[in-house]
Amino acid sequence: MSGLLRDLVFDYTLRNVALGSALLGIVSGVLGCFAVLRRQGLLGDALSHAALPGICVAFLLAGSRETWVLMLGAGISGWLGTLALLAIVRHTRIHEDSALAVVLSVFFGLGILLLTYVAKRNDANQAGLDRYLFGQAATLVTENVVTMAVLGLAALACVALLFKEFKLLAFDPEFAATLGLNAPRLNLLLNVLTLVAIVIGLQAVGVILMVSLLVGPAVAARQWTNRLSVMLFIAALVGALAGVAGALLSVSQARLPTGPMVILSLTVLVALSLLFAPARGIVWDRLRRWSA
Repeated sequence: MSGLLRDLVFDYTLRNVALGSALLGIVSGVLGCFAVLRRQGLLGDALSHAALPGICVAFLLAGSRETWVLMLGAGISGWLGTLALLAIVRHTRIHEDSALAVVLSVFFGLGILLLTYVAKRNDANQAGLDRYLFGQAATLVTENVVTMAVLGLAALACVALLFKEFKLLAFDPEFAATLGLNAPRLNLLLNVLTLVAIVIGLQAVGVILMVSLLVGPAVAARQWTNRLSVMLFIAALVGALAGVAGALLSVSQARLPTGPMVILSLTVLVALSLLFAPARGIVWDRLRRWSA
């Protein structure tokens, strides 16, 4: 254990992986709380899948696998997915959950098609592009971590500045509208901030697993408190712990992928919260019933 902690400080690759995973866990944990409270757990899944075509198109246009190029493509594609989602909900009779499923499947299908096309071009530059499906945190370098930190802190700063407005939107959007708040714009901004968390996490955990980092910390945090501010803090802590634990576990045994280990670590934390959280835990609930 002491060797792992020493490597966490002095080993370049492990330090970057752990820092990147922790940053991702913090940002996605905080923003995921609003998605969970608004009953939009599928939102992160839809937006992360919607980012895949943008990665492929960005590579085809730029001919480069530079991280910022692919992140820009993912962001634009995810933004288009957000607009498509809002348009479907606003102009059709399709409910939001069904609209999320439509956006997810269409964009992901297009992404797989483009990824297959890129793979058949026999272009050496495309090697490793498919890692955005499942993530490859071991490829994180200092530049990637700095980019994640800048974008993530900007998203968290927006949450801090608009905390009261987002709180009203999450718990009582009708009352927020009566106060003169522009609920559609706030909802769109929250979706954009969620998209930021997704974009910075694609290289680490990939399109498939990203939704777990948005939903898991929020679900765990909700078991411990009824206050939103405390929930955000706990979700950030759970996300960071899962990120660091997953990074350490991935190097403790040979060839264990970091992304899945982060998600499995998060699963353990969620399970412990569901079982033992004093406010809502299953174990404490059973004990209270037996004592009554």
